[in-house]
Amino acid sequence: MSEAIDQEILKNLVPINSLHREPMNELARKADKKVITAGRYVFKIGDEDKTHNYVLDGEVNLQNEGGEILKTIKGGTPDANHPLSPMQPRQVSARVAKDATILSVDSNHLDFLLSWDQSGSLEVSTIDDDEETDWMTKLLATKALHTIPPSNLQNLFVSLEEVDFKQGDIVIKQGDPGDYFYIIKEGKCQALLESEKKPEGIPLATLTTGDSFGEEALISDKKRSATIKMLTDGTLMRLSKEEFNNLLQAPLMKTVTFEEAKEKLLKGGAKMLDVRLPAEYQKWNIKGSINVPLQFLRKKIDTLDPANEYVVVCDNGTRSRSAGYILNERGFTAFVLEEGLQKVMPKT
Repeated sequence: MSEAIDQEILKNLVPINSLHREPMNELARKADKKVITAGRYVFKIGDEDKTHNYVLDGEVNLQNEGGEILKTIKGGTPDANHPLSPMQPRQVSARVAKDATILSVDSNHLDFLLSWDQSGSLEVSTIDDDEETDWMTKLLATKALHTIPPSNLQNLFVSLEEVDFKQGDIVIKQGDPGDYFYIIKEGKCQALLESEKKPEGIPLATLTTGDSFGEEALISDKKRSATIKMLTDGTLMRLSKEEFNNLLQAPLMKTVTFEEAKEKLLKGGAKMLDVRLPAEYQKWNIKGSINVPLQFLRKKIDTLDPANEYVVVCDNGTRSRSAGYILNERGFTAFVLEEGLQKVMPKT
């Protein structure tokens, strides 16, 4: 039987402990905590359960196909702060040695929250009301548009649909599926994070003329992670999900298999950029990779050499897709590792 989750527990678990309060609260509401008795399995070899499992107390043995114990994870130890052998499909079995309390979270939902929380795509803007910025000039200054085919750029402006909104109108609603990418032509918007305690939303950012939003849900193919509300009357330009994918994301989002990534690294001129958190990276990483967590990527992007190609990785691909889009948008050549590191992680 599942138990209510004490949110204090999450503050010790990697990478959950990097989340800000509201996304951590959301994860706590959807997490599952249960006691599994000795002899039973948390998961078995070959399972693809898409969960991160943490040992809160008790002991769990990681075993190979022959039943040989490869490692024992004891609750309360540093190893227990990391998920049990997260590689998918499971390469080992996790069998309880002593009655254990296991916390399970949906790994895709966790990575989505991490991607949103760390991407910094919504940054607070300080606006001078007397200064007007032409939205098209600001958009054309984006390096991303310099890398897409000219025909795509032409089709982009043809495909943009102009929509008028009134002060107080909701442009996108948290939890809804992604449908459009937006650019502010005139007016101001506010990004809000809704929660059970504050359904009216917590202000995250102010967006104004020339700013864009809505790409995160389209890139990750997940639900909207925040609500966007009009602060003033205004006019927005929007691009449908299909057109966004064809005209912007497809030219900017390049993926590679692990074998293709290795070939690029061996040839030289390419670097592997790991956008997981330092604690995740220190637990296990690919030798020679660079660690720049997604949450710091925009601030540290000047430390990267644009002459290099980058293969961007995370655990399952969600954060690396956001990072790849950011890099390519700023004129870098970046490739995203398909399905992330979960397919190549060591067995334990």
